[in-house]
Amino acid sequence: MTVPTELVAKPAILVISSTVVRGAVGGRGAAFALERFGHPVWSVQTVTLPWHPGHGKSSRIVPDEAAFEALIDDLIRAPWLGEIGAILTGYMGAASQPAAVARLVDAVKAARPDALYLCDPVMGDAGILYVPEATASAIRDHLVPRADILTPNPTELGFLTGNLALPAEALHAAATTLSTPRIAVTSAAGTEGEITTLLLSRNGEGHDTIRASHAAIGGRVPNGTGDLFAALFLAHLVEGAGDAEALRLATAAVADAIDAAASLGSNELPLAAIQDRLLSPRTPVRIIP
Repeated sequence: MTVPTELVAKPAILVISSTVVRGAVGGRGAAFALERFGHPVWSVQTVTLPWHPGHGKSSRIVPDEAAFEALIDDLIRAPWLGEIGAILTGYMGAASQPAAVARLVDAVKAARPDALYLCDPVMGDAGILYVPEATASAIRDHLVPRADILTPNPTELGFLTGNLALPAEALHAAATTLSTPRIAVTSAAGTEGEITTLLLSRNGEGHDTIRASHAAIGGRVPNGTGDLFAALFLAHLVEGAGDAEALRLATAAVADAIDAAASLGSNELPLAAIQDRLLSPRTPVRIIP
């Protein structure tokens, strides 16, 4: 019997990040987007929050270190690791977590060598770290070297390359010092009135560079755009899109989500309301080689 195209199984994607009760940030937003693409999601929570810290002070539940290690050990010996076609890591809740996560990344790669690993090094913004330096250093030392794709913002790229206050004109040169095959720098410098993402892809001894730009959207931008971009960019690459097309589609869908939040007066990305546009976004995006 022929299986209908829409029922063909897609590879699972392992998401290791934060989760919130309210909102669409961290692993919660990433998992929704990836499942909307039809990918089963394996989900590991590094911290649980009632809402994004930007909405106000709140409690946080961080897994006990021994319990987190035990969970990772269980997953490492799971007989289904070969189902996982990609890995996405984001916010880490403690400095001890990246080393444990690195062991799981290695196990997935051993079971399925072609699995893509995207590391979103969530650690800071606007020139400052918002995680303890020990956590940021552990991400740098244990996860970044294993990544096939990095999606830092300028502050995170600055920490990874030794200058937290990295100026806009130095982003490209800084990114070339990292060995990661693909680096997408979000919120990179663009022309006035535009938002730009800079993608560098290794090509032999050099890099291919692509910029994706779209008109800036007025008003406060909700939290979670970086998490959403990482998930969408990874999804398109897993599904076979080239770098430029994956960058265009992911950038456009994030812009659609920001625009929808502004239209609805929401302080969260309304992913459920625009779920079809995650796959087929409408915002025009200029791709500049």
